[in-house]
Amino acid sequence: MTIEATAAKHAIHDKLEAEIKVIEAKLDTLKARAEAGKANAEIKVLADLAVQRMEIHQKLQELKKAGEDRWEQAKTDLVLRIAAFEKAVKGIEAKVKAH
Repeated sequence: MTIEATAAKHAIHDKLEAEIKVIEAKLDTLKARAEAGKANAEIKVLADLAVQRMEIHQKLQELKKAGEDRWEQAKTDLVLRIAAFEKAVKGIEAKVKAH
């Protein structure tokens, strides 16, 4: 193989290696964005859960103050909200454990 052919092959190799590095850098950027997106999604879910938590505490206070005519309905509403809250928290726990 001539010196020119070897140099040409080396130049092509270097060019392809540089292209691969550029693509890998783009992939790393996309991965970071995806991870940030997941974090943002989890932050939003946690914020939603904080709202649900406050609503549950309000419903608990309403249950304490409810008269006999509203007590059963207030209890049912609270039980349903607690179940939904627990399900949402378990969903977040599963996602966290999966990462």
